[in-house]
Amino acid sequence: MSTSSSTPREFPPVIAQYSGGNFVVGGGVAIFHIATGRVVICSAHDRRGTKYYFLPKGRRDAGEESGRGAEREGYEESGYRNRLLPLPTKHRQPQAHPRVHALPLTAEAVWMQLMPLGPRQYVLYWYIAETLPPDLEQELATEAGAAYKPPRPYPSNLALRDRISMEPEGYEPLHHEGTGVDEEEQAYESHLVSVEEAVTKLGKGGVLADVVLKGWKGIQDRLAIEDAATSESPEMIG
Repeated sequence: MSTSSSTPREFPPVIAQYSGGNFVVGGGVAIFHIATGRVVICSAHDRRGTKYYFLPKGRRDAGEESGRGAEREGYEESGYRNRLLPLPTKHRQPQAHPRVHALPLTAEAVWMQLMPLGPRQYVLYWYIAETLPPDLEQELATEAGAAYKPPRPYPSNLALRDRISMEPEGYEPLHHEGTGVDEEEQAYESHLVSVEEAVTKLGKGGVLADVVLKGWKGIQDRLAIEDAATSESPEMIG
């Protein structure tokens, strides 16, 4: 699919200060099933009964890293276990010192939003994630109502095509019921849809649609990088 779309509005940098009691940090995810090119979106009804669509997100827990919090919220609101996906998306974070020649792929946020949350400021980071392979789903299996278990990070030496081959043909990502932490989240519905449908339902030109588009482009770019490396030298894989 073409990733061209009107770019969501960005605002110039601002100077603002909040004490620890007056801001909240959270994260959200676009969760892709890479093998079929689909992405998870959620739906709910507003007070007038109108159905709307969104990507799962929420506040991180105290002491929790934002990316890990985004994975957890993605699971709680959508019912799909997921893990952040390292992609060649643009970011401004410096590389760790000492620098290395081959820059590693990292799972950096693709959007950040500042939104009011009552009298507080909500700082929200959007990430790209993937559904889990069957063996990892089995490893994380818990009884209903048990504490959340975070998945192991995406292996640094695992190529995307090798990751896809870990699923049998026709495999459907496992959807877990009853993962919402309150009555509102329990009423959320999840949909695994094409990128095109997700962009339409989330609203073309909005941040949520752009998160999906950036994620899908990042996946295609990583596949292209890996394919190019494979054709040049098998030793470059990893």
